[in-house]
Amino acid sequence: MTMSTVLIVPGLRDQVADHWQTLLAERMPGARTVPPMGRENLDCSRRVAAIEQAVADIGGPVLLVAHSGGCIMLAHWALTTAYAARIKGALLACPPDFERPMPEGYPTLSAIKSSGWLPVPRQRLPFPSLVATSQNDPLGDLPRVIELAQAWGSDTVDLGKVGHLNPASGYGPWPMASQLIERLDTGRLSSRSEPTLHH
Repeated sequence: MTMSTVLIVPGLRDQVADHWQTLLAERMPGARTVPPMGRENLDCSRRVAAIEQAVADIGGPVLLVAHSGGCIMLAHWALTTAYAARIKGALLACPPDFERPMPEGYPTLSAIKSSGWLPVPRQRLPFPSLVATSQNDPLGDLPRVIELAQAWGSDTVDLGKVGHLNPASGYGPWPMASQLIERLDTGRLSSRSEPTLHH
């Protein structure tokens, strides 16, 4: 049972009905989700402000669960938040590489830059964090993602070949998320026994 309030931070595409974050929020008592901004709104500062307000509205410790662009939002948010001391930990799943062009259908590099996302913060996060990486993520080469995780001071867990860990990659439910959240909430980040990935 999670002791902290779980706050889900979606990526740029906001909530999707069959996304693992949406399914997680539905089955986890008390979980909250940062309100959607609309996928056409790329303004990084507005998304950072939405995270700050969502954390402010929660009493007690908070455990953040971000995916994709939500991971980069959290890195920006961590630079200015007044609530770092209340963050028990952060699960950061498949952060994208916003500093290189992304596949067709995603925002262009110029749109990302003009919306305030660059440079991607590389300061150490002021709370424990775990980056879940994919070996074949179309939005970020593994060595680049690992370098980012190291800069953030994050532990990492290799999920294998899970694409971008989204419905287009076959997820749906991601049962491992609950196990990783529990590890963060109980402070067992350094455990060498990794949970089994369920696809």
